Amino acid sequence: MSSGIKKRNLMPLKTRITFIFILLTGVFQIAIFLSIYFFSKDYTESEFYKRLGERATIAGQVYLEKDELTIEIYEAVRIKHLQTLPFEKEKIYPFDPEFGVLNTQPKDSLPMHFFKMVIENNYAELKQGETYYTGLLYNDNQGDFIVIVSARDLYGKGKLENLRNILVLAFLLSMIVISILGQYFAEQALKPISRIIKRVNTIKAENLNLRLEKVNGRGELADLTQTFNNMLDRLETSFEMKSNFVQNASHELKNPLTAIIGQAEMAIADPENIDLSMKALQAIKTEGDRLNRLLNVLFKLAYNDPDSKDLKIDLIRIDEVLIGLKSNFENEISHRLNYNFQSLPMNPDDLIFRGNIGLIEIALMNILDNALKYSKEGDVYISVKVEMNTIIVEIEDRGIGIPFNDLKNVFEPFYRGGNTRSFRGFGFGLPLSNKIVRLHGGLIRIHSEVEQGTCVRLEIPNISKGYEVIL
Repeated sequence: MSSGIKKRNLMPLKTRITFIFILLTGVFQIAIFLSIYFFSKDYTESEFYKRLGERATIAGQVYLEKDELTIEIYEAVRIKHLQTLPFEKEKIYPFDPEFGVLNTQPKDSLPMHFFKMVIENNYAELKQGETYYTGLLYNDNQGDFIVIVSARDLYGKGKLENLRNILVLAFLLSMIVISILGQYFAEQALKPISRIIKRVNTIKAENLNLRLEKVNGRGELADLTQTFNNMLDRLETSFEMKSNFVQNASHELKNPLTAIIGQAEMAIADPENIDLSMKALQAIKTEGDRLNRLLNVLFKLAYNDPDSKDLKIDLIRIDEVLIGLKSNFENEISHRLNYNFQSLPMNPDDLIFRGNIGLIEIALMNILDNALKYSKEGDVYISVKVEMNTIIVEIEDRGIGIPFNDLKNVFEPFYRGGNTRSFRGFGFGLPLSNKIVRLHGGLIRIHSEVEQGTCVRLEIPNISKGYEVIL
């Protein structure tokens, strides 16, 4: 039993599709061909019974009314009647309407219910074997008679046999053609999947940045491609953070540790020099604080690893989050945040998206912190709008800007622009924010000019767009 199931499961998808296509088409064709055959058979029999009925009327006229006909009419009826059908026979039985019985006993093998039907309905039809019978109740001045005409429809039988042979041959030929077409169309239908499989096989740990080509429209293949690309986003993010974490963090940790060790050695070398010891302690405290801030950032990064399975997905309203973040800054800094909500949509639901509130707050806080830090004590402008079911948040400052050559690297972990050396920081903010926004189905665009300022644009699909968060 189990081996049979395994064999069915091992059948290639193309073969299964072809088989199902041939089976369904074959069943449909059999139903159509059988309908054609039986409708033709029914029509042929009806036409033949009609001819037999006409023969019965002619027989009644010829045998019962010939004495009342002129010679011309009689001859015309006889000529018409001589056009006999195969195995045609005519029989006439006297009938007594008063008692409802035949005056003579039928000599043929016709059943009595056939005669009763003729008497009750004035007409009846019957088929025995290959012979067709038509009975007609004929009223004449000589009395009432039952006229029975029988014949075989050899011509109709030949037509039906020919039709049956044609339908069988057409069915067999069509099955051959359908098999070929089924394999072709199954191969064409599965070609996108084959391309996806081929592309997937080229993606390895060293090139996780590769993505499947997007399929236009909406459908299973588009969903499959999007789902796989989402999975690659998660893998790339997790892989990058884990593979580069130790190397990058060790580089940043080395500087304050080296400074701390150097200052401690200087103080130990000259313990009598109080001023030197105080300077060394002050330097150690400064580097210790820097080291503490760095460790806090690293812990936060590790705690909010997007690969975590404990992240909760909620409905988030972007304007409420932005307003709530203002309280995270000190009063002398928060007043520099200027909100512009004039372009908010009429429908408040357009501002709602699915995501993890903690991660979104971290992403926005990093961007706001950079804008405040690099804006030379100037104001930061925040605006929100919705375009094509996409929430757009723009955070703009009038600060030092980002050099053109540095823009392509701002999302690299620990990377810092050449004009930011005098500002404290570790290069974690934008890379982490970018990864968080990407995991919510969005993207970050940055436009910046040196000494003119920077505009960071976040684009996140709202709930109307139906994007599934890939956290």
